[in-house]
Amino acid sequence: MTEMSSFIKESNSDVDRVEVEAVNAKEHRDLYQSRIKIFPKRVVGAFRRLKWWIMLVLLGIYYLAPWIRWDRGLHAPDQAILVDIANRRFYFFFIEIWPQEFVYLTGLLVMAGVGLFVVTSTIGRAWCGYACPQTVWVDLFLVVERWVEGDRNARIRLDKAKWTFDKIRKRVVKHAIWIMIAVATGGAWIFYFADAPSLAFGFITGNAPAVAYTTVGILTATTYIFAGFMREQICTYMCPWPRIQGAMVDEHSLIVTYQKWRGEPRSAHLKAKPEAKAPAGDCIDCNQCVAVCPMGIDIRDGGQLECITCALCIDACDGVMEKIGRPKGLIAYSTTGVQEQAEAGDYVAMTWRTILHFRTFIYVAIMLGAAFAMLYGLVSRDRLDVNVLHDRNPLYVQLSDGTVRNGYTIKILNMLPEPRIFRLSLNGLPSATMFVASDGNQPSRHIDVAVAPDQLRALRVLVQVSPVYLTGESTDFRFFVREWNMDVVQNQDQEIVSYDAQFHTAPE
Repeated sequence: MTEMSSFIKESNSDVDRVEVEAVNAKEHRDLYQSRIKIFPKRVVGAFRRLKWWIMLVLLGIYYLAPWIRWDRGLHAPDQAILVDIANRRFYFFFIEIWPQEFVYLTGLLVMAGVGLFVVTSTIGRAWCGYACPQTVWVDLFLVVERWVEGDRNARIRLDKAKWTFDKIRKRVVKHAIWIMIAVATGGAWIFYFADAPSLAFGFITGNAPAVAYTTVGILTATTYIFAGFMREQICTYMCPWPRIQGAMVDEHSLIVTYQKWRGEPRSAHLKAKPEAKAPAGDCIDCNQCVAVCPMGIDIRDGGQLECITCALCIDACDGVMEKIGRPKGLIAYSTTGVQEQAEAGDYVAMTWRTILHFRTFIYVAIMLGAAFAMLYGLVSRDRLDVNVLHDRNPLYVQLSDGTVRNGYTIKILNMLPEPRIFRLSLNGLPSATMFVASDGNQPSRHIDVAVAPDQLRALRVLVQVSPVYLTGESTDFRFFVREWNMDVVQNQDQEIVSYDAQFHTAPE
């Protein structure tokens, strides 16, 4: 608690007191309370500028990323980021993920989840306040709303006014722009799943697949409704993150807090009689922090589920403190631990040790471990895969000369965007030979197989062995598949993959 001092100006006539009430005030907590409209006031400050930059970067990435080109050669798509569902591929610049490699996407999801834990445990709901798609698009819709209808007071008056030509004109313009943004949002999403220029041309000319139009329609509707009408209700009632974050935030987490020890008791008028020496806090109850809050809450009521820690209330309060000649930071990023100490009269300045604690390092270690494991896997993974399936009926065939023959379906997967030749060979069956059933070639110890770029080739191979070399009902052996390009062989840089198999014969 602070006393009235010479820092306070004699008049606060340049500070407007906003008549506004938090939407989650006690009197509004009925079980079936209708939504109370929120008209966030425009604010200027460091955190607002930070949010502008983050919004521009994130929207730029979302809308422009599908149009970035990346040369992968003649036999692969040149779109940098592409989810090719038809061919079951995921491309991200130089990385190509096949269906059997979706463990990498699982790793990314693990890293994203742990990353949210790191952010929440250290700086609270920064994801919600700055980078969540709901927050970003609501900010974008609010920009349009302010541009068309004006700031908070003008929008409130317009909302209460009768339906005149001017009101209809403004509403039509606003909703038209909202719908265009929503269509662009849905349109940008489908470009991640097909070649963007080709799909855009087909979409405009009416030749795109029906699923493309359906997807755009659904995303247009959800963007328009969520960002235009539901806004804070998505965060409060539909998103599970406010509930989850309660288990991650502790006394060391950095959150937006009202410095109660400094602001109370509040005084609506700064003109005070010096001789009275009445204690008064720095908060002048101007309600600017409530007026700018996109969630419509009062941060002075303490930590709340609805708070997304966007810090706009900090900008609003700092502006007021500057006008009345008081130090900034009445509302600031702080920790509950620091606040408790300050209220007890033992204020301690925050350092990096205040928010970085053991749990944070555990989360970071998990993220780094997952990142290094994925990186090692990507660097060391083979671009060749083989799968062998033994014929089930019959397991073997005995020819007239006594030779025993087994059939196998061998699938060779070329995971590079270029044609390659592979040599299939046997190991572990003396005198065994093989041939492709459909080719009619002479049996041999090896077969050369050409596989197209990014394709799987299946072969039915017949392996035959003299019974002299067979013992028991089955004999273990191995198929070897190696790249058979002479340049690769000479450089000893060939990929080699093996597959353990069994050769079945009649019991003795």
